[in-house]
Amino acid sequence: MKKNHEYYMSIAKRLALKAKGRTSPNPMVGALVVKRGRIVGRGYHKKCGLAHAEVEALDAAGTLSKGASLYVTLEPCTHFGKTPPCVDRIIKSGISEVIVGMLDPNPLNNGKGIHILRQNKIKVLVGVLEEDLRKLNEVFIKYITKKIPFVTVKVAESLDGKIATSRGDSKWITSDKSRFHAHRLRQDYDAVMVGVNTVLRDNPRLDAWFSSRQPMKIIVDSQLSTPRDANVFAAKSKPIVVTLSSRPGQETENRKMLSEKARILEVKEKEGQVNLRDMMKKLARLEITSILVEGGGTLIGSLFDEVLVDKVIFFISPKIIGGKEAISSVMGKGIARIEQAIKLKDVRWRRSGEDFLIEGYVK
Repeated sequence: MKKNHEYYMSIAKRLALKAKGRTSPNPMVGALVVKRGRIVGRGYHKKCGLAHAEVEALDAAGTLSKGASLYVTLEPCTHFGKTPPCVDRIIKSGISEVIVGMLDPNPLNNGKGIHILRQNKIKVLVGVLEEDLRKLNEVFIKYITKKIPFVTVKVAESLDGKIATSRGDSKWITSDKSRFHAHRLRQDYDAVMVGVNTVLRDNPRLDAWFSSRQPMKIIVDSQLSTPRDANVFAAKSKPIVVTLSSRPGQETENRKMLSEKARILEVKEKEGQVNLRDMMKKLARLEITSILVEGGGTLIGSLFDEVLVDKVIFFISPKIIGGKEAISSVMGKGIARIEQAIKLKDVRWRRSGEDFLIEGYVK
């Protein structure tokens, strides 16, 4: 097999993926040092605050870095953050060539790293496996350029689009395999979000069963009606309860109680409800880069209405619930004409136990 740039970059990408769900608010990055066709150093960014991928790879290569090629999935940084600029280390290492997967979307860098390397007589090639690498860091790209989190809506519904019966019964619509998959999804996101009606109906814990790293839990509750004994408060870390900004004299007993058990995040009002766009901006300021929204239908519909959804993951069970009073997975205002329907791109589907799993991106 001929070992070309794509071959080495694909290895760097696999290295980057080893830290999936653990680098936030930083991107996932992998790097290789290659000399005379042999990999002499590997590295990936393991966690925010730890060494960047380039530094790890150069450390592993040691003196073999001199005259070698460096493959890195994302443009090396030029600014001081929690670690020094990577370009300085690359220049000092004696690397003769840098192959970059994609430019850094961060406005603080975005091309500056490439420029500095070239100024220092280092050959630079940009754009190897770029499309794949943009997908790898879709969360970081959205967060760093739009200043709001990447939002994925996850739904478990019946064939006729219901998430609960008319009496609120929802356990269990989908199969065990689908539920296990949904729990594994949680570990890849900074936060899991539900509306207060989901808390009242299902009383979920919102834990990730298969991970030591638990996502932040967020409840959207404009009236602060979350019960004080809700399961979501059982974890060690305090959840975030998003509500409307209070006015003088509006301090209620339930607000006082919830402020002891949760972080109260006050946001602007829109038509008597939480202003979802203002909420997303404030969550981003807390360095929450990605959110998995798990219900209910009112919250999900409102997020679609506000054009805040990036990706959808639907588990569809071959069951029919029926009943016009049964709860639908997507409510909100909806659309007036079919031509206005939200369309998906890059759609994939597969079986999940007895269910169908459909995922795609909002155009």
